[in-house]
Amino acid sequence: MIVTPSLLLQGSGSHSSDAVMLIAIFAGLFIIVEYGSVYPGLVEFRDAPPFNRTRFGILFVTVILSSVICAGQFNPSIFSRLVTAIGLMLGEAMDFPFSPIRLILWLLPEGTTFREAQTVRATTGLAYLVALIGLTVFAITIRLSRWPGKAGAFNVWINLPTFEPTAGADVVSRLRRDGIVNILLGATLPYLTPPLAGMIGGAYGFSLLESDVLLIWLVALWAFLPASLFLRGIAMRRLALLIEAKRRRVALDSGEDAPEFLPA
Repeated sequence: MIVTPSLLLQGSGSHSSDAVMLIAIFAGLFIIVEYGSVYPGLVEFRDAPPFNRTRFGILFVTVILSSVICAGQFNPSIFSRLVTAIGLMLGEAMDFPFSPIRLILWLLPEGTTFREAQTVRATTGLAYLVALIGLTVFAITIRLSRWPGKAGAFNVWINLPTFEPTAGADVVSRLRRDGIVNILLGATLPYLTPPLAGMIGGAYGFSLLESDVLLIWLVALWAFLPASLFLRGIAMRRLALLIEAKRRRVALDSGEDAPEFLPA
């Protein structure tokens, strides 16, 4: 995934290629160490597929399609033209007032050509579509597969290393609260990241259109980070529902009154 943009695009220098290869090696080693360890790490829901598979799929497909669009400007093919046409249709459909795509187009620097604006529109439109499809697939999957129960016992310590179940209020209410916070952040992040990226770019003297590789990764992260927060919020609220259902079953089996329902 990391080396794909540099492989598909022309004009990459030897220094940038070496840097990309080094980053890819470190990323691969990081994943191998994380999934090979029996102790908690930095990756959440490590033993609860398809959470991380969905996140990787969203980012990977977004990077691939964005790279195809940018590469098609220099070496057009039937596939690149088809992907670009689909991206433009999606971008135009979602380019309405106060939409995230309209905000990105507003923040493009002066002197941006029509072709560059169309490239940004196509990549952002496809990125948004891939994120929505990934969220839909994950929501349907956890419903049909009774996630995470099908994968065995859910170890909170391994899968949520930063979540302390014994601290603070009831674990169900905390999971629901954290889920809502993540969903709200996922909804607002597409509006916050473009101005933030513009401020950082202005401070350090680079723009979104400085290179195709930079455009690909910025657009991919712009769509991936909110989708990742949405996935985390959905997963945490799903865990809250399962814990509450298990409490009710235990209470009914023991003949006690079932705990009061906590509003979603």
